[in-house]
Amino acid sequence: MADIKIAGVMRAGAYSPNHIGNDAAIFNAVADQLRKRGCEVRIYSEEQFQGADLEEDIILNMCRERASIEKLQALEENGRLVINSGFGIENCTRERMTRMLLGNGIPYPESLIVNTNEDVRPELEKAGFNGCWIKRGDFHAMHKEDVSYCRHPQEAQEVLHEYFYRGIKRAVINRHLVGDLIKFYGVSGQPFFYWFYPFDEGHSKYGYEAVNGKSQGIEFSEEYLREICQKASDIMDVKIYGGDCIVDADGSIRIIDFNDWPSFAPCRDMAAPFISKCVLKSIKEWKKKR
Repeated sequence: MADIKIAGVMRAGAYSPNHIGNDAAIFNAVADQLRKRGCEVRIYSEEQFQGADLEEDIILNMCRERASIEKLQALEENGRLVINSGFGIENCTRERMTRMLLGNGIPYPESLIVNTNEDVRPELEKAGFNGCWIKRGDFHAMHKEDVSYCRHPQEAQEVLHEYFYRGIKRAVINRHLVGDLIKFYGVSGQPFFYWFYPFDEGHSKYGYEAVNGKSQGIEFSEEYLREICQKASDIMDVKIYGGDCIVDADGSIRIIDFNDWPSFAPCRDMAAPFISKCVLKSIKEWKKKR
């Protein structure tokens, strides 16, 4: 496989809130796995990537910056192999994700997509959104304030105004779901799948896990969770993924977040070989089509 040359693009620190080290660790672990399998992997920062004229035809990346995503999409349209796809990364922004998951029958919270200069209180009250989550709709979260838990419609309206004044024009409002919060990690087309209760394990990015609190250990079908996650992966065009879901008291599952290439922090050593296998499989399929 010495002829396989891969450009590996790290994630900019601004898009790794509280997880810069973890994001770098999983990316480097995958790069090492690929090198062990005979690939040549050259690492770039997002800033270097944006200014570089890449020689490599295969781009493995954790990009999140707008300029990086636009470049990835252009490279992909010109025939290069990009993992995760630049289009898939863009699909993981809140408004796109919400529309795609709901539109394709993936279990997901009841949601409103709004302009941040709207008065949403009447609609929230009509829909019975007593507790809800407001999330910036236009792009990936960079700050804790980009995701906000609200206890009632008036608080939601105040948060929405804050988004407007911060220059965020669109937002997604999800109904708050009561139940066990589960975090999951997966790799498309591979047997690897890992889930855990983040609050119980003290795993947190912004501390919002405390809203649902300690898990009750509600029984659910792991097979069904894996099934809907793989379906979401296919729909979103994201091969290396993670996210969060809520298990209701009756065992039903709804995905509340789906991300391109998360940190895999609690399962990094287990995940890295499977991510590399996914990459090699994608390369093989891509070469057949050329």
